[in-house]
Amino acid sequence: MSVPPVSVVAAEAATVCGGRLAAGRAKQPIGRVSIDSRTLRRGELFIAIRGARFDGHDFVAAALAAGAMGAIVDAAHRAPAVGADQVVIVVDDTTRALQRIASHVRRQSGARVVAITGSVGKTTTKDVTAALLAMRYRTFRNEGNLNNHIGLPLSLLELTSRPDVAVVELGMSAPGEIRRLVEISEPNVRVWTNVGPAHLEFFDSVDAIADAKAEICEQADASTELVANADDARVMARIGGFPGHTITFGLDQPAHVQATDIEDGGLRGMRANVDVGGRRASIETPLIGRGNLANVLAAIAVADAFAVPLADVTERVRTLTPAAHRGEVFTNWSGVTVVDDAYNSSPLALERALQTLGAEPRAVRRVAVLGEMFELGEASETLHRAAGRVVVECGIARLVTVGGAAARALGEAAIEAGLPPTAVTHTATSDEAGHLVATLVAPGDVVLVKGSRGVRLERVVERLKGSRGAG
Repeated sequence: MSVPPVSVVAAEAATVCGGRLAAGRAKQPIGRVSIDSRTLRRGELFIAIRGARFDGHDFVAAALAAGAMGAIVDAAHRAPAVGADQVVIVVDDTTRALQRIASHVRRQSGARVVAITGSVGKTTTKDVTAALLAMRYRTFRNEGNLNNHIGLPLSLLELTSRPDVAVVELGMSAPGEIRRLVEISEPNVRVWTNVGPAHLEFFDSVDAIADAKAEICEQADASTELVANADDARVMARIGGFPGHTITFGLDQPAHVQATDIEDGGLRGMRANVDVGGRRASIETPLIGRGNLANVLAAIAVADAFAVPLADVTERVRTLTPAAHRGEVFTNWSGVTVVDDAYNSSPLALERALQTLGAEPRAVRRVAVLGEMFELGEASETLHRAAGRVVVECGIARLVTVGGAAARALGEAAIEAGLPPTAVTHTATSDEAGHLVATLVAPGDVVLVKGSRGVRLERVVERLKGSRGAG
């Protein structure tokens, strides 16, 4: 028997978000929610969010004219004029109202929530976890990286369809943010992948980042499960007081879900034997690098907590594919192989990617196109220089850096570590880099493209897709 979707009416929504129904019928059903008047569809409820660049209250009239069923506005603004079938809910804080309604839907849906955080790999871990759980359960996952105080509530509002499981990721750029996201999502299972020097612009140290990530353990009880990385000392040092059941995963340290006999196939993926609580299996995944193998282990740990058969898990792992610009591998028609990891970058993720490139045995020449890593604060130059040394350690033959002074410092450090000056070029933009790389690559080369989102290195990838190369 099918279960009816979660239904929320106007008066209920007003009560949930601590506001009042200023216009419209109390029993008017609330449908989908929108915070963007440009993409709003007829019948959706518009919530006027005040952001850093725009105030949604400036677009309430446009949203109502476009067919919104109503609007949520804050008390500091005059309630808008509405039609006979439209509602207005007045609240003290529209962002908090969005979050409260999302929490209400999350509870009413009955879904079990898996929440994933970490400095590196949380999106891939989310995608793999959802793929494994979907073999047995009706599974929802939040799209892209909708993982902050706005994106997560918008994702949870999709749970009106009452899936069995929802897999979401939690991001942060300041202390207290994970705590708030945990409060909103009330996760039954929490996954902590790792800690690294991402967002150092907002934190004093990596330990401070770890302390903030540790908020994933808060607001838990004996029924809550935590999946944690046994190979990350900072993670393990902060989970001792977790009140629920802890499941560890690891490649190097003993863990409940343990990989052994690891074979790095370079761009062909990874193989390993896996022990899951005494049950053993061999896994093979096309996802490249040890970092992705760790992500797969985390997902296997969650799947085991949900009683997904290990035999089914190993078959599904074999067919996984990376998300767009997150480790995709293709060979263009001139014989140049490209590792498209252009979506984002951080010191730990870059080190892993360079190690994977360095381990590729089939490369005639290894080429790295590396964009600047943002949000590293005062440590930016130091961390970029460290990355430059890793470039040399991994046997990269040709380096192109893209961006500002920090990217230039990466190239300088590579030269100081032994890469010939003629093998290093700095460009200010991705368009310049794309033009340059398309002229210097040759058949048999393997090219890693990786940088922070704002560098837009997908432009280099697109150029390489059509490149003839230099040979």
